[in-house]
Amino acid sequence: MGTAQNGMLQNVSNTGGVKRHCLKTHGKCIFRAQFIGTMDGKKIELSDKNRTLEIAGDLKDCNYIVQAIDLKQNSRQPAPPFTTSTLQQEAWRKLSFTAKRTMLIAQQLYEGIELGKEGEVGLITYMRTDSTHVAASALTETRNFIRNKYGEDYLPDKTRIFAKKSKWTQEAHEAIRPTSVFRQPEQLRSFLKNEQYKLYELIWKRMVASQMAVAVFDITVVDVKADRINPFSQYLLRTTNSVMKFPGFMSLYIETKDDIMNEDKVCQLPLLGERDKLELVDIYPEQFFTEPPLRFNEATLIKALEQKGIGRPSTYAPILSTIQERGYIFKEKGRFIPDDIGKAVNDLLVQNFPEIVDVSFTAKMEGDLDKVARGEEDWVSLLKSFYVPFDGKLETATRTLKRVNIDKPSEELCPRCGKPMVIKTGRFGKFLACSGYPECKTTKQYLVKIGVTCPECGATEGGELVERISKKKRRFYGCSRYPVCKFITRQKPLSQNCPDCGSLLVAYRNNMAKCTSCKFKGNLSELEIAGVEI
Repeated sequence: MGTAQNGMLQNVSNTGGVKRHCLKTHGKCIFRAQFIGTMDGKKIELSDKNRTLEIAGDLKDCNYIVQAIDLKQNSRQPAPPFTTSTLQQEAWRKLSFTAKRTMLIAQQLYEGIELGKEGEVGLITYMRTDSTHVAASALTETRNFIRNKYGEDYLPDKTRIFAKKSKWTQEAHEAIRPTSVFRQPEQLRSFLKNEQYKLYELIWKRMVASQMAVAVFDITVVDVKADRINPFSQYLLRTTNSVMKFPGFMSLYIETKDDIMNEDKVCQLPLLGERDKLELVDIYPEQFFTEPPLRFNEATLIKALEQKGIGRPSTYAPILSTIQERGYIFKEKGRFIPDDIGKAVNDLLVQNFPEIVDVSFTAKMEGDLDKVARGEEDWVSLLKSFYVPFDGKLETATRTLKRVNIDKPSEELCPRCGKPMVIKTGRFGKFLACSGYPECKTTKQYLVKIGVTCPECGATEGGELVERISKKKRRFYGCSRYPVCKFITRQKPLSQNCPDCGSLLVAYRNNMAKCTSCKFKGNLSELEIAGVEI
């Protein structure tokens, strides 16, 4: 299409928010624009439903033309080589590796892998570091590799040096990088386990990409004027389109970001010219509400620890492992949820030791210890100023703290005395105990029932599927009659049976359900299964 003369402008407004618009050309191309305000530069805030509907009514009576087109270029810089925290974050985002698993695999790559005739070779540099510094010899080797493999266009004029981002960076080691970029991941695949290969490939790509040329984008900004004749008014709409001109480092590696909202998929802008006429299709008022921040996952929690100066590269993984192993938190769909015992412990610490559990405590202590190292402060005086008041509070808390009851009632009755059983939390997780304790000391395993009968023994023996946690802290579902019945599945069982064969249905990715016996797959909404989370 040469012009947008026959195009149609579709306006989408957000009640109490931002008004958006879609340009549709011959039913093939849609791009979104943001409602800005009036043509004289005055912004209009759509703060409520009535104001939004008023503007929407005005827009229905407008004629639309392309007012201005601005073309410019933008570039995107590559991310620096990995530090411990960024490696753990990216391994979680791209590979779903926990921090503990990432460091275990990195340790193996650092200590050495048998590479046939080469013998045992350390594939990466030291993996506990908070520095992005890279040795000059490694930078030269990387630039030579890029020149030979990708060509001069992908090599920047100067070596890229990354500055430290945190004032707590100690620069004791290099960034995490391959010991030689000429050991390409595909050449080592036969010598590495699958998880070793994935992590080494991630480290290798990040290092090489950090020294490649920037990615270049062509940015098109289009201003659309909406003229209203009676009464006369003029509104401004704006859309921006980005097209990659040169991929640069992005041809090899793109860093993943946390909690990026999915953007609407739109096609490229048609060929537009100033004064081109556009046609309105429809207006859709929509409302957006402010949402609370998302709960932490492995990557975002490690990022927060680093930003606030809590811990050091060697402590991120143990911190995350400890709070899970002690039952303070649990994972749900990859995000951390505080458990009852975690909330109780936190409340007690905040109440009795507010200075210690404050997020700034660790960073301040690190700063004071640095002063000691530089000879600016006496270490005896520093420790005394901390320990004397802390010891007093500890003694007071020991005398005054009362036992916190986090028991919860259950629907189970004690098989011995008939009294209600309660859900308790112990060293090894939750369990059922008789409320008549200490007269009755009956305990039972705590089973999380999901309301689905066991497909193997449910019809004959009454077995139910229950939620269980493995030794590796992974959730799975098994029969309540284990070990008599050993049926298990990792996908969440659904209450509805397979419409083809009547067997068990389990939740599947992308809002789907699949049968455990036949090849049936179907959409959850079509199966009318409510309240299921994948």
